[in-house]
Parts: sequence; structure tokens; C-alpha cells
Amino acid sequence: MGRAVYFFCMDKNIDPVASKIFSFVENNYKLSKINLTVDGFSVMEYNDGNYFQFVRLNDVLSHNYIKYLLLLNEHFMNFDIAGIINWHEGIKAPDKILTVHSTGDVPSGNFGKSNPEYFKNLLCSLEQNRIKYQLDVFRVMTEATHWSGIPYKQSPELITEYDVPIYDIEIGSTLESWNNEIAIKILSESLFDVFNESVQLKVLLCVGGIHFEESYSSILLEKENGISVGHILANQWVVENYLEENGLVKLNKCMESIIGGVNGIIFHDNLKGEYKQQCRAIAEKNNIYVGKHKMLKTSEELKKVLK
Repeated sequence: MGRAVYFFCMDKNIDPVASKIFSFVENNYKLSKINLTVDGFSVMEYNDGNYFQFVRLNDVLSHNYIKYLLLLNEHFMNFDIAGIINWHEGIKAPDKILTVHSTGDVPSGNFGKSNPEYFKNLLCSLEQNRIKYQLDVFRVMTEATHWSGIPYKQSPELITEYDVPIYDIEIGSTLESWNNEIAIKILSESLFDVFNESVQLKVLLCVGGIHFEESYSSILLEKENGISVGHILANQWVVENYLEENGLVKLNKCMESIIGGVNGIIFHDNLKGEYKQQCRAIAEKNNIYVGKHKMLKTSEELKKVLK
């Protein structure tokens, strides 16, 4: 039996999505109260063979991590995965997306635990439900690894203080998308598929590329290809932060945070040579495959070279 906990900021002035997702879940699934209250809200549970808790907050979990960390470690350690349900936005952000990303501060080299199986399950369920409900104007994508606590002056060292893999699960990136009832339904129902059975996976660490890198999303959305991703280190945060021995230390910390280990490193071909060399060095040290992102176009060929 898998155990998942999901966190929702209920203040609509802060988060325009989370309360809508919680309301859908509450109205469509038989939730029960447990004997725990957080921010004045009863924590709710649901059991369908797997076990889920739903935690309502007055703020976004990662935006006030210093406040919630003690609570996490006291009441929410005995879980296989945690999710922060929220909205996505940004000046150049793509609109009409359903997105999931792992947690980490790439520049400092602080990475949360990542479970590639559950990561892939969430994304594939979002895609299957998007097709099922004919939401053709939306896309399912993954973002590069990051932590939304950084803009809110939360210390990146806090990331590793909670040992459960934690993912942001979002709708983006405008008011129209945040209010899309079908997108809300899709995201809500997909939360319960995180423990779907999957084939044995080969796992990649992806380095370089843009924040929404199409090739990384595509490999994750191929449900039966047997390939997943632990973390994605976008080019913008790798440059100048992953040189020399310090860069190798950060890459090693990243790999260690991926549950089950890594079978290969993929670097984007646009990554500068010195960073490609860092990928080759850490791959050689760990006796795993390293190659260009163009290999992602042929998943069967890629699987053959992954140990």
C-alpha cells in the first residue's frame, strides 16, 4: 500500500488553484477527518487500497517552509510521496499546461528526494486523463527541478530537512487556465494514480536545456517505455555553478537524492563543453551511461545502453 500526502493553500488571494482542487476531491471522494488540525483545518484522509491525506494550509507549503518544517517531520514523515498542489505562472511561462516538477535548488546543490516511479505515474496519469476528457488545448509537461521557496527567502538548506520526495503539481499559467474546470478535474483525479503499477524503470539525470524542455517531457510521457527521470537541471542554473570539483560534488549529491539510483546521464547538446565534461566525469565515476539528449528520441535504443 502506498501512502501519499497532498498540501493545499486555501487562501484564494495567494493560490488560485489549490482550493479548487481540494473542493473537487472533497465533493467527489468520501474523505474522513483524522485527529489532527493544521492552520485551523482538519486533515482529511482517503483509502482506496492506497492511503492519502489532504492537508489544508493558510499559505503555500514551500513559501513558508521554516514555519511548516517541524509539522512535516512530526506528522508527515511516514509517507512515500508528498505533493504541493498549486498554480504556475511566469513572464515567459507557457499557458494551458498541467505540470509536475521535482524539488531542488540547483545553484546551491540542495536536492529533495525524488522517486522516479511516482514522478512518471503522475505525469502519465495527467496525460491519460487529458486525452480522456478531451482537453486538447492543454499540454502535460515537466519543469526543471526547482524550489518555489527561494523567491520567498526560504533557505535552500531546508530542502533536505524533510526526507519524503516532494513534488509541485500545478495548472498554468493564466487566470483562464486556473479556472478551467476540466483541468481541475484532471489534476484532481490524477492525484490518486500516483501508485499505479509500472514496469521496471531505467532512470536518467537530465542536465541542460530550457526550463520546459520538450524532449524531457516526451520521454516521461511515454508510459510503456520503461524510462523515467530523477531530476532535471536546467541550463540557466547549471552555468557557472557546476564547474571544477564543486560542480562534481553537486552532481553527486543530486544523484544520491534519486531513490533507486541512476542508470544514465543525459546532457542537452547546447550545454557548454565544460559542463558536458562534468557529466562525463561523474558518469565514468559511477560506471553509468552518458549521452546527448537526441538519444531521447529513440527510447528503445536508449534502453539498450542503460545499465
